[in-house]
Amino acid sequence: MIRSALILLATLWVAPAVGAVECSNIAYEGNRYTLCEVDAQQEQLRLFLRDDNGEILGHFFNIEDALAAEGKELVFATNAGMYHANRAPVGLYVEDGQEEMRLIPNAGPGNFGLLPNGVFCLRDSRADVIETLAFRDSGTRCTSATQSGPMLVIDGELHPRFLPDSTSYYIRNGVGTSTDGTRVVFAISRNAVTFHQFGSLFRDHLKLPNALYFDGNISRLHAPQLGRSDAGFMMGPVVGVTADKP
Repeated sequence: MIRSALILLATLWVAPAVGAVECSNIAYEGNRYTLCEVDAQQEQLRLFLRDDNGEILGHFFNIEDALAAEGKELVFATNAGMYHANRAPVGLYVEDGQEEMRLIPNAGPGNFGLLPNGVFCLRDSRADVIETLAFRDSGTRCTSATQSGPMLVIDGELHPRFLPDSTSYYIRNGVGTSTDGTRVVFAISRNAVTFHQFGSLFRDHLKLPNALYFDGNISRLHAPQLGRSDAGFMMGPVVGVTADKP
């Protein structure tokens, strides 16, 4: 009887599907981070800013509601670039081939203008962090793109303005990509860190040649597999991974 029951259970049991995103909490060099890694060849990365009526989505739950109408769900998301008070993007923003804001190549105030800054570019089966001037000069065409700054890692080197003894500590989030554009790692700190510490995470721990800063204290993460979906003030651009609803 017991043997028959075990056979029945084995027949009914189906191995759980591998998650679209692998998220984990780690510690590195005395700081705590949450990492979410995406295989750009296998998963659909998307940018989100406005709904069908042109209104800012702003919150993870609004994006989830919009996706539900498509029969999809949001399996991961994070804020993806700096924005003005009206939530419009500061720099280049392209979503599904439609450009809302042009590329800003020159230096300016704040972290965004701390050159070199960069572009997070989504194309078929790949995602890349590209320094802004290199992006401009290459003529690269992105299906979707968001510009932010500063760059954290540029061709394997930390941003030249990052100081090991900096006293500027904030919660920070950003993204790094592999040379072939298939490995994409999003990170958000779980305690306040410096730019030097955050850049070092991407370069030295994650071994990613290029990484881009998204933002600081407003940084938020939607990672259901970790039981986390941060709330707060409305966001501007958001990047996420979607999947068909089961």
